[in-house]
Amino acid sequence: MSSTVYQAFVETTRNWPTNPFVQVLPETAEIYSIASGELSYQGALAAIEALKESYDKAGYGHGHRVGLLLENRPSFFLHWFALNALGVSVVPINADLRAAELEYLVGHSEIILAVALSSHHDVLRAAAQAAGSPLQIIANDDPPPPATTPAPYAARTPDSQTECALLYTSGTTGRPKGCILPNEYFLHCGNWYAGVGGLASLQAGKERMLTPLPLVHMNAMACSTMAMVVTGGCLILLDRFHPRTWWASVRESRATVFHYLGVMPAILMKAPEGPDDTDHQVRFGFGAGIDRSLHAAFEKRFGIPLLEAWAMTETGSGAVIIANREPRFIGTSCFGKEQDDVQVRIVNDAGEPVGPDQEGELLVRHAGDNPRFGFFAGYLKDPQATDEAWKDGWFHTGDIVRRNAQGYLHFVDRKKNVIRRSGENIAAVEVESTLLQHPAIKAAAVAAVPDAIRGDEVLACLVCDPKPEASDMERLARDIVSWSLTQLSYFKVPGYVAFVDALPLTPTNKIQRGELKKLAPTLPGTAHCIDTRDLKKRQEAP
Repeated sequence: MSSTVYQAFVETTRNWPTNPFVQVLPETAEIYSIASGELSYQGALAAIEALKESYDKAGYGHGHRVGLLLENRPSFFLHWFALNALGVSVVPINADLRAAELEYLVGHSEIILAVALSSHHDVLRAAAQAAGSPLQIIANDDPPPPATTPAPYAARTPDSQTECALLYTSGTTGRPKGCILPNEYFLHCGNWYAGVGGLASLQAGKERMLTPLPLVHMNAMACSTMAMVVTGGCLILLDRFHPRTWWASVRESRATVFHYLGVMPAILMKAPEGPDDTDHQVRFGFGAGIDRSLHAAFEKRFGIPLLEAWAMTETGSGAVIIANREPRFIGTSCFGKEQDDVQVRIVNDAGEPVGPDQEGELLVRHAGDNPRFGFFAGYLKDPQATDEAWKDGWFHTGDIVRRNAQGYLHFVDRKKNVIRRSGENIAAVEVESTLLQHPAIKAAAVAAVPDAIRGDEVLACLVCDPKPEASDMERLARDIVSWSLTQLSYFKVPGYVAFVDALPLTPTNKIQRGELKKLAPTLPGTAHCIDTRDLKKRQEAP
């Protein structure tokens, strides 16, 4: 049985040598300036073995870390698996990171080599110099230079507990944390997906999985990639999500499964309906965060179930939960019920269990003798944060959920995103997903601002297309709030609407909640922030 990612790939190549491992569509190939087409398992393995030999001769080995800034190119996998064979951990680097962010990552991770796009070499060199790091930088096709330090664990054979990758959290509320992910983490992701069954069943040797998600995320790097490696399927890589060509890519690639983020269905539903909406081979979509009001409509229009799931970088598939069987409670933010290998607790702020339909923080662990099986091994250089996350033997997710009377779990929001107004808990993500359905709104972020009477009030930062002129802001803000009152309970509707040029985002395009929290209180009273509190009144039942 395989104990490393490299060994799993070799085993699959023996079983399905001529099966395609990755496919690059012409659109992505043009954007990346690489060849389009498919690369078989045996073709990929030949390239991996050549790279492995080069790295081995250059002195790279067990305990080293190497950065990969290659976006969603097939070369990412070739370098990853070759390095994994030697016990080298890879650190995926987001191409959108800027100077200060790169300086932190280079210094914190202590990578000794970066394999990067030539266009990013200068900024990486500057970051390494600022971090005081002797980082060496090469392009994809360059031979590796001699390692600057000996391999820390050269005498040990890589195994399931060897660090496979170091993935950084999004840093939405502070400095990104480096999650140490062992081989076991990745292997379990693939094995879990291969065996989960139900509506998410995978057919060995036949699947074609399309993902627009970046390989710097655990979803694409662990779930999508390892599911295909374990089952001998084909991974179809897009550089990113392109709404206008999405369904053309689905059809051209002959995708049988796709992965999504919640914003994608909302954008796809804005396109005009057409006779070819169901002209595809997809059996299901796998993701999280779809707007509740769009879930049933999307499935009806496009003819596929969107299976909502829950996991985190830290949990991997050690505590993944998915709504892959009926009832799925579509339109309620339900992400299913835990299986026998996962244990769940939902607790209030005092750490006490809550009852059915009551909201609380989700705590998880793996069942059996090892509660951390399949999870991350810890936060790099931060044992205190690791211990806090695992307080009392349970992983504290920071997510607020509720369990219905039938035992199914429903996502509410991140604990730090909940706004408390006049005793009512308001999930920022719910308000944001609703606002995104308004035709004038391109992007939305919601935060709390102080209110002398209600404690908190809801403020919405909106990016509109086109951005309204100053003279039209009042009218548009009131139109948006009036419309929102038909979609949400009155207390959830924004009391302030601020029109901004851009939202504070992390390099992975998530809302930077820490920056938003600082920004929001400064906006009321400014020219581009409209006070709409007078519109917030209880609505008569229809």
